[in-house]
Amino acid sequence: MGFKSDIEIAQEAKMQDIREIAKKVGLSEDDIDLYGKYKAKVDYNLLKKESGRKAKLILTTAINPTPAGEGKTTTTIGVADALSSLGKSTIVALREPSLGPVFGVKGGAAGGGYAQVVPMEDINLHFTGDIHAMTAANNLLAAMIDNHIYQGNSLNIDPRRISWRRAVDMNDRQLRFITDGLGGKANGMPREDGFDITVASEIMAAFCLSNDIVDLKERIARIIVAYTRDGKPITAKDINAQGAVAALLKDALKPNLVQTLEGTPAFVHGGPFANIAHGCNSVIATKMAMHFSDYVVTEAGFGADLGAEKFLDIKCRMADLKPDAVIIVATVRALKYNGGVAKNDLNEENLEALERGLPNLLKHVENITKVFKLPAVVAINRFPLDTEAELKLVEDKCKELGVNVALSEVWAKGSEGGKAVANEVLRLIEEEENDFTFAYELDIPVKDKIRNIAQKVYGADDVDFTAVAAKKIKQLEDLGFGNVPICIAKNQYSLTDDPKKLGRPTGFNITVRDVTISAGAGFIVALTGSIMKMPGLPKVPAAEKIDVDENGVITGLF
Repeated sequence: MGFKSDIEIAQEAKMQDIREIAKKVGLSEDDIDLYGKYKAKVDYNLLKKESGRKAKLILTTAINPTPAGEGKTTTTIGVADALSSLGKSTIVALREPSLGPVFGVKGGAAGGGYAQVVPMEDINLHFTGDIHAMTAANNLLAAMIDNHIYQGNSLNIDPRRISWRRAVDMNDRQLRFITDGLGGKANGMPREDGFDITVASEIMAAFCLSNDIVDLKERIARIIVAYTRDGKPITAKDINAQGAVAALLKDALKPNLVQTLEGTPAFVHGGPFANIAHGCNSVIATKMAMHFSDYVVTEAGFGADLGAEKFLDIKCRMADLKPDAVIIVATVRALKYNGGVAKNDLNEENLEALERGLPNLLKHVENITKVFKLPAVVAINRFPLDTEAELKLVEDKCKELGVNVALSEVWAKGSEGGKAVANEVLRLIEEEENDFTFAYELDIPVKDKIRNIAQKVYGADDVDFTAVAAKKIKQLEDLGFGNVPICIAKNQYSLTDDPKKLGRPTGFNITVRDVTISAGAGFIVALTGSIMKMPGLPKVPAAEKIDVDENGVITGLF
């Protein structure tokens, strides 16, 4: 049998009618809005009805991502399928893909091989239009700000201090920095402006942390969009935008129900960037999944230093969630890469390089088990050329920390390849202690919260604050924002703020160069290094390989 691409596997699958998937979790046709045969939205007001369930929440995270790949989403889906095959009522909860990375370099977010959510083409492209709705909502707010200035500027907004940017869900570096309002008075006030990719918009972050439409409207109202000439913050509420913006998001707020290749129900909903926001699917989708099943498998973006830390310190804190177990995904190939092996040489056995790269995994294990005090299993996403000696080395090193290792072969085998991980997760939930603890408390100073994350989670010696960052922290504390969670914007490739420092570096400081407030989302963003909110396309974008034939069949999509 020849190699099949993800899209070929997905297109060969016989999907069940989404109404049948809904029935599996006790949803009637009246509870869902159909988007064709295989997609539906579910009314979040169903959360108001008591379910009587106490679902177990399983978080999937990983080591720092590398070009060698980790397979976190694939493992998340495969383990959910494995739990289903073991007779457990299970739902998987994932993020929605952004069009920018789909046509750029990263690929989609629907899993891979025989552990995918389907219809994968729809999910990776327009899906149910949620992200388009967020684009429109973001740009309505931008238009209302500029219109307010054009119509007399009664709020005294300083055009040089408008912090709200426009958005488009595509990698387009040409739009990062623009000048608009040119061509005379009728076209508005000329000013510097720019676009972020939609999933980096605070609309997305606020959306994903909202409990319902009322909460969303209140969060939108709190978004700081600009400052007056004398430094006073201007919110979306000040320009009366919150109602209209929320109206655009009314239907998007309903979680999307789809299925895995094996028919496990899946909620795919929301997706903020994990290095500049909190990087996990919506609170509503997670709670909805826990409302209608006994086991929920979800994921957080990038490694445990970014996605998992924010899932635990921000999302769990705000939504009153407590994970029951954590899966930490790694590959032998990625660990060898962390040990200094070039990408082209990763197929060769190299125990010395693996030993050098293993501390990266061990640090992520320690973050989960020692910092957050949660039970964990390491899932080794097995590749065909991994040797038994390499796999044993990983297993032995993890056992020294009291953490078991299980092989994940879900890409090739689907649920059957996820049973080892699933069984260890079930054991962890039943037998291991769970003393879930946050990395910091909310009532300590902002600088100390940032230090706690940097020292406990990254392994830094200390944090350096630029004069700009220190001044803004003082201003935010004076404005009453001192008691909110911290969202550190950091590169995903390293535990440090330098993407070239692989493995588990020591003897380093983290530099916070600036801070901003995401008042709608409800957290302070501490900026380290160079974080791009509008990516560009690579030299050979994935878009060049994607095509559609006369029957509407898409090819080249992974």
